[in-house]
Formats: sequence, C-alpha cells, structure tokens
Amino acid sequence: MSENTTYEELEEAEQRPFNKTLFIRMLAYLGRYRREMALVGLGILLAAGVPLFEPYILGQVVDKGIVAKDVSAIKRLALILMSLHLLGWVGGRTRVWMSAVIGQGVLFDLRDDLFSHIQRLSLRFYDKHPVGRIMSRITSDVESIARLLNTGLVTFVGEGINLIGVLAVMLWLSWRLTAMAFVTIPLLLIIIVKLRTTIETSWRNVRKSISNINTNVNESVNGIQITQSFVRENRNKQTFGGLTQDSNNSWMTAIRADEAIWPSVDFVGVLGTGLVIIVGSSMVFNETLTVGFVIAFINYLWRFWAPLSAMSKLYGMTLSAMASAERIFLFLDTAPEITDKPDAPEMPAIEGEVRFDHVNFKYDPDQDWILNDINFTVRSGETVALVGHTGSGKTSIVSLLSRFYDPIEGAVKVDGRDLRDVRVASLRRQMAIVLQDGFAFSGTIADNIRYGKLDATEEEVEAVAKAIHLDSFVQSLEDGYSHDVGERGNRVSVGQRQLIAFARALIADPRILILDEATSSVDTETERIIQKATETLLEGRTAFIIAHRLSTIRHADRIMVIDKGRIVEWGTHEELLAQHGRYFDLYLTQFAERPSSNGKVKELVAV
Repeated sequence: MSENTTYEELEEAEQRPFNKTLFIRMLAYLGRYRREMALVGLGILLAAGVPLFEPYILGQVVDKGIVAKDVSAIKRLALILMSLHLLGWVGGRTRVWMSAVIGQGVLFDLRDDLFSHIQRLSLRFYDKHPVGRIMSRITSDVESIARLLNTGLVTFVGEGINLIGVLAVMLWLSWRLTAMAFVTIPLLLIIIVKLRTTIETSWRNVRKSISNINTNVNESVNGIQITQSFVRENRNKQTFGGLTQDSNNSWMTAIRADEAIWPSVDFVGVLGTGLVIIVGSSMVFNETLTVGFVIAFINYLWRFWAPLSAMSKLYGMTLSAMASAERIFLFLDTAPEITDKPDAPEMPAIEGEVRFDHVNFKYDPDQDWILNDINFTVRSGETVALVGHTGSGKTSIVSLLSRFYDPIEGAVKVDGRDLRDVRVASLRRQMAIVLQDGFAFSGTIADNIRYGKLDATEEEVEAVAKAIHLDSFVQSLEDGYSHDVGERGNRVSVGQRQLIAFARALIADPRILILDEATSSVDTETERIIQKATETLLEGRTAFIIAHRLSTIRHADRIMVIDKGRIVEWGTHEELLAQHGRYFDLYLTQFAERPSSNGKVKELVAV
C-alpha cells in the first residue's frame, strides 16, 4: 500500500498495480500442494504440448495422404492424431481436477488463516472495521485470490507453454511467414494501452456500486422493524432499485470496455492471417511451399492468437487479485493489540480483588481522555455498580478489566497482579460478561448455555437454567433445550435471550462477573425474573454492574458515579442519596420527588 493511498481508496479499489511482494505471498499458499502442483504440471504438458503436433500432422495428411492419394498414410496419420487427442484429453482432465483441488485448498487455507487471525485481534480493530468489510475480506477477496492461483496461474502457465511452443514451431517452419504474421502486433499493443485506463476506471465504479448495495442491504435487514413500523418498504425498494440500476450500468460499462480487448486480438489476428494467406498462396503458386504446409502454418498461427487472447484476459484478474491481496494481507499483518508477554504465567485461581491504579485511557491517540485518573479498589466478593450518563466511561472501565484494551497510563490489577503480566486466556476463563442485548448464537438453547462451558453435561445445563429461572420457559417448548433459537436468537424474546446469557455466565462459574446494562431492554415482569437470576449469579463473586435503571442497583455494596471519565462519588445507595450530589440528581431524574417539611426526601415514587 503506497503512502499516497488512503484506506478508503484501498477498500473501494477493484484493481491495484502488480506487486511482486504480494504475488510471492500468494504463491506461498501453493507450497502446501506440491504433489498436486506436479500433477498439474504434467497435465499442462500433455494438454498444451501434445496438440502442438496436430497442425503439422494435418499438413502431412493433405500433402502425403490426400494429394498423393495414399489411403494407408491417411489411416496411419489419423491414428496418430487420435492418440494425441487422447493424451491431450487425459492431460486436460488431470489439469482441471488437480487445479480444482488446489483452488479449493487455497480457498480453505486463506479463509482459515484470515478467520483465525481476526479472532485474535483486539476490539479496537472491530471498532474501526464494519462487519460488512470483514465479511467481504473473508468471502469475495479470498475468492479473488484463489481464482487467480487456480484458474489464472494454471491458464497462464498452460497457455504460455502453448504460446512458446507454437512460436518455436512457426519459426522452425518459416521465419519469413512468422515475421509477416506478426507485423500487426504493434497495432494490438496500441489498442490495449488505450483501453487499459477505461477498463480500470470501469471496474472501480463496479466495486463502489457493489459496496453501496452491501451497505444498503445490511442497513435494511438490521432496521427491518423500523422500516415496517414506519411503512417505508416502498421507499427502501426504490432506493435499492436505484443502487441496483447503478450497479447494472457500471457493470455493463466495465464489460463493454473489458470485452473490447478480445475482438481487438481477433481482428489483429485476422489481419496477420490474411497477410500469411496472400504470401503463402503466392509461394504455393511458385511451388516454393505445399498446400499442406500453408494449411499447417495458418493453423499454428491461429493457435498462437488463441493463448495470447486467453492470457490477455488474465490482466484484469491479476490486478483484481492484487487489490484483494492488499486488503487481506493488511488484515493479516495487523498485530493483535492485546498479547501475552513471552514469559507471562497463567493467572492463578482468582480470589476477586480488583484494583485500578491511577488509570488513564483513550481509544485513539488524537482524542481526549476517556478515563482520567481512575483509582479504586474492590474487595473480593463485593458488588459494585457503575452509574453515569452515556459516554461517561463506565463501559471503558469494564473493558479494561476484561483486558479488551490496555490502559495508556496506570495499571489494572486482579489479586495484586497486573493484567498485562498474566496470560489473557487464563484471566478471561475466570470471568464472565452479560451484555445489554443478551447475544445468542445460532443453535439450540443448550448449545448457547454450554458456550460458557463446552464440556457441560445435560444435568449441569438444566441446573443452571433452573437456578436463574429459565427452566420453566424451556419446559414449555416442545423440543425443550433442543429448541433452535434462530439467527441472533430471533426465535426467542429479548428477556429469554437475556436469561440464556445469564445461564451461560453461571455455568462458567466465574470469579469476576460483569453485567453491562443487563436489564435495560426488558419489561418489568422479565426484569423481576432477571433480578432473581442476578442474585443467584452474584453470590460469592466480585461483580461490576452497569445500569441506567438505578432501582436495579440500590442493593449493591458500593456505587461508583462516573462523570466525564472521572469518579465523582463513591458509596452505598443511602450514603450517596444523603450527600445530595450527582447520584442524588441522577436518582431524581428517574423518580418524582416529594420533599418533607425538613427538606429531606420523604418519598420517591417511580414515574
């Protein structure tokens, strides 16, 4: 990627200039298939090399068989011709089959490497890369590279051998006719150079139009409930229709420009062939050449233009693969931000004490501090609630505790150990988090609960479900714990997804628990059930609860009030209300105040 190329331009680029370094990295994926590559090479030699003899044999059929009226010579030459075709067919089949094996293998390896790598990347990577772009890298960009290494490279080698062989035979037969045939090649080069800019621009427009369609589809699917509630289906249809029409127009323009090269090759080939026919015929009339010789030479000439035409089609495929490779290797070259030190030990069994030691943090170097001098200690088994306005820094605190990010300054410690000094997996295995949306994976209820402990038995799954009051709902289902929750859990309610998330956390038996707005999206009845589940889940564990509903955290051991990245208040529910400070103000925004005669809050009634 050049210094002058922006990331946005790279994302939109359909094609990029040939890059030797990227090409070598792509070829490295073929190294895993040496045996298959050897078979492909053998197939190429048979499929491309054997047919080189056919035009010569056909010329001999004309001169030594038809003209000489020698039937036995015709039969003998026909048998040789059929044998050559059989060898060519075997070679072609071997080449096609082994190429498919290699192509699918490279496709698998690239996708596996890319997916495995992005699984280890830090959340900062996902903050900067939309899901659609990541999916495009794993699907279309990987396919583009696999197509080049499979179809493109095999075609280039096979047709290259064919081209060199044909040229060598033509020069051996008659260098004068060969020179006459290639007089028109400079014209072909001029046409290709003229069309190159148009082709690149056209395919870039195609890429942009496809990107616009993907963005629109992603928004439309995710926002379908809003669309239908406001009856905007027709408007969405019109917008999508316009984007599709733009894509169609861009595609047709690109195809017209792309396809202009092939008729150009054919036209130049016809001109060269015409010259050979004229000169060759005159030499036949002068008895310098035979009819069969001229027929054979013209056949070779057409066999020269055919691989040239096929190879010229690889130009766009190669540049497209370069653009894809640049994007893919940019991902693969992105180092995980959160890594283990080489000598980092396993995190011992956690007792649960958490300490933030003068922590300062921001997500990007050029933005303001998100957290400013955060300094506190939470005792083992204590439940701490974090409250504050949106954007105050609550989620950033628990993200640092989970070591999704590292502090810029200061340290986050568990049981006195800096989280950067222990293996991150050994830390996270002893923690669990329940998010606001209660994410559910495609699969059964049991599978989703077992995600917290992959080897959990059916009895363990049912036990945690009962403990968090999910079992009664599951038992009402015809297929019970085998009920498929659907994509993102769309076949169960929001509250049921949240209970499944609680069960998933409980079965992991974490020492530190994080609840991030775990009840903000559910109704009052479901909230009461979740509150009971929360009591079970919190028992004996260090817990951090983020909540906007202050009624859900009044029984926390301590409450931390965050404002603009700073801890402004710290205490129990009663202590903070008595201070009449920031927490008091937040509390009154959710409740109606009726002061008594002495000025204290006499009654707080939910509104």
